[in-house]
Amino acid sequence: MARTASRWLAGPTRFAALSRSRARIGLALLPVLLLLCLSALFAAQPPSAGMSATGEPTSSADEAPAHDSDVVLYEKIVAGVRSDAGDYYTVATDAMRAGRYPLRPFVTVRMPALATVQAALPDWGPSLLLVLLAAVTAAAWGLRLGEVLPGWAPRAAASVLLLGSMLALLQPALWALHDLWAGLLIALSLALRRPGRWMEAVALALAAMLIRETAALYVVVMAALAWRDGARAEARGWVAALLLFGLALAAHAHAVMGATSPLDAILPGWTGLLGAGFFVKAVTLSTVLQFLPLWGGALLVGLILFGWASWADPLGHRFLVVLIAYGALIGVFARPENFYWALIVAPLFLVGLVFVPDGLRDLVARALDKRRITVTRVTR
Repeated sequence: MARTASRWLAGPTRFAALSRSRARIGLALLPVLLLLCLSALFAAQPPSAGMSATGEPTSSADEAPAHDSDVVLYEKIVAGVRSDAGDYYTVATDAMRAGRYPLRPFVTVRMPALATVQAALPDWGPSLLLVLLAAVTAAAWGLRLGEVLPGWAPRAAASVLLLGSMLALLQPALWALHDLWAGLLIALSLALRRPGRWMEAVALALAAMLIRETAALYVVVMAALAWRDGARAEARGWVAALLLFGLALAAHAHAVMGATSPLDAILPGWTGLLGAGFFVKAVTLSTVLQFLPLWGGALLVGLILFGWASWADPLGHRFLVVLIAYGALIGVFARPENFYWALIVAPLFLVGLVFVPDGLRDLVARALDKRRITVTRVTR
């Protein structure tokens, strides 16, 4: 098997090992992926909710609460806990009733970990802590990417892409949003996980789950991949984290049910069935791709997914599976106002572009390879 010279990566991409027939299939599927991503042009539009001069959401009473109003809600909850207006569950449920949020089922109320920590900090503390977490995550990923990007140009490109992935997340107004914190913790967990070294990664993932329940999907993926790879101790570690999270979630459910009543509003459900296009739109809205025309951002999302599929490294494979899992979650269960679920994969997403040049080069080279092996029989 011929090895194509890599321009960016220290080694060949996953596509360099493909047979010619499979490479041709992969090359034919790439336009299909790009067209699928362009379905974002027809996906549901997240409801807009502006902010009034008083800081209140301007969405109508009949409109589902959207991104900005969620942030305002969480800020009010933190302020209420900080001012000793009551215990967390009293403050949270009162604030949600005032904002006409559903309180049933219990998962509509966020777990108390993030608000409790933020309430213990001064007003400027949560924003500073968020920046520090992002800096540590970026540094950890810089070290991991430096191992596979030998030249200064690809390293600089990766740094810019990593900054672009996180820049949209570090707005001071978003410090109260749970998905943002969970996404950064998951990104740091992935960066620290190595074969035979997984305890730090599991601990960070547990923290992410205690902040945002949807982080459990990441832990399920990591447990399954560890089991597939024969890393039984690591798989048991991920499962133990899930069990601890399950106990915490049960305690949370009990507390929420004690603070609510049958008269509280019920959430309509999580079967939006909005499709892959909505996931693509959600990712563009959660990164700096939001500043591009939607068609341009959607095409870049397709190339980024291709890039992550190109990287022949267990770390890249894990993140690709995580992307697919959250893409399915958002495409099947999210409603239009849940577009910010994509924040959980946003901190790393754009980095996939750095793998695209070598991935395309290897895939095209294998698809166009016309070499033949000629066997000559010599008769004596």
